Amino acid sequence: MLEIILIVFAVVVIVFVVVVAMQPSEFRVARSANISGSAPAVFAQVNDFHKWEAWNPWGKIDPAMKQIYEGAAAGIGAIYTWVGNNEVGEGRMTLTESRPSDLIRIRLEFLKPFHGTSLAEFTFKPEGDRTVVTWSMTGQNNFMAKAVHLFMDMDKMIGGNFEKGLAQMKAVVEAGPKPRADAGAALRKE
Repeated sequence: MLEIILIVFAVVVIVFVVVVAMQPSEFRVARSANISGSAPAVFAQVNDFHKWEAWNPWGKIDPAMKQIYEGAAAGIGAIYTWVGNNEVGEGRMTLTESRPSDLIRIRLEFLKPFHGTSLAEFTFKPEGDRTVVTWSMTGQNNFMAKAVHLFMDMDKMIGGNFEKGLAQMKAVVEAGPKPRADAGAALRKE
């Protein structure tokens, strides 16, 4: 009887290892929002980590989260470090590429509750007086991450926070100052 139990256990372990090994070695999560505002106005919300406080969904999860800003004030070289509760963890973001009103790339280094490195990317596509902003995150799945993703859906877990953040960013940009249609006429009168 013990021999049968050991054989069944070994088969289950082998099947589990094979299923985990067959999972994708990369992940990508992406969400988009259509914001009534210019690409420069939306870009400015992402290019300066100080402005993230108004729309960062993880900041709402842990309002007591410790935040440190280093490096450049905005753009390439800007660094944002956070230490929070178990839900937000601890990590560091470094802005590595900044093409005005087009693209921002950020290196994400997670320290707690797990170690990992990912790439976050924001793209900005003008459509008339609106801008479509897409927030994505890509990374590599090692064997342990593949096993965890069997039970936790990364897209749903992170994607939901991306949606919340983009909705809040939309609210911030759309509530901000609007360029006056008659601004040029006012300047010509002076």
